[in-house]
Amino acid sequence: MTDDKDVLRDVWFGRIPTCFTLYQDEITEREAEPYYLLLPRVSYLTLVTDKVKKHFQKVMRQEDISEIWFEYEGTPLKWHYPIGLLFDLLASSSALPWNITVHFKSFPEKDLLHCPSKDVIEAHFMSCVKEADALKHKSQVINEMQKKDHKQLWMGLQNDRFDQFWAINRKLMEYPAEENGFRYIPFRIYQTTTERPFIQKLFRPVATDGQLHTLGDLLKEVCPSAVAPEGSGRAGPAATAHGPSRSAARGIFPDRGTNPRPLHRQVDSQPLHHQGSPILTLISLFQSSG
Repeated sequence: MTDDKDVLRDVWFGRIPTCFTLYQDEITEREAEPYYLLLPRVSYLTLVTDKVKKHFQKVMRQEDISEIWFEYEGTPLKWHYPIGLLFDLLASSSALPWNITVHFKSFPEKDLLHCPSKDVIEAHFMSCVKEADALKHKSQVINEMQKKDHKQLWMGLQNDRFDQFWAINRKLMEYPAEENGFRYIPFRIYQTTTERPFIQKLFRPVATDGQLHTLGDLLKEVCPSAVAPEGSGRAGPAATAHGPSRSAARGIFPDRGTNPRPLHRQVDSQPLHHQGSPILTLISLFQSSG
């Protein structure tokens, strides 16, 4: 993990310039000016938009305010997906800043989960942590941690504190040298070309012959349509990994032989997934232009 620290830090502090605009049908007492914010890719919308909510509530009557929710070009934004994942799936080809519309009425019950408080986000986050550790370590690491460790992990994410988060998260990323990797790689694959929310299957970091798997190996087995056949001349999709605890797996073209690092070093499990959590490795696939 030491070799990856600079990469992890750069990923952690990745930001998306965003313009928040109040929906035109919301009732206001005076004109609502747009609100600009640099959104952290590894966090969640409802965790980092308190200032946005307060900004627009200043021009609205209390009786016209209910649960806040966001949409981009008609698509409600799922708060339990990491911000970077949402952007890459829906807006990666659009010009910056990312234009998000803010709503306080007509909550889309069929499309979004309610998020009444940050406790709900924390519960979702910790559930993903436990799911990932069950796959990696049979839950041994997370069960040996104290409650204060769980809280520090969460507070590190909530308060955007890299060192605070990683002081605990590094324990979840370790494994005995003789095991040569985790039991399974926690991952979820999201695609822009399908209605299926994500793909998630058991996948070991080491093949039966002892060879270490790469990201390309995972995609070929789990999502073969995402990898162009050798010699086909067809441009395959690019893959982007999301989540504060995975290392360099951004902008990979898995069918072109680039970045052939072992999978457990390439997409350290965080995410999701997110990691949709930030503890599982979240991989979004999108067609490249060449």
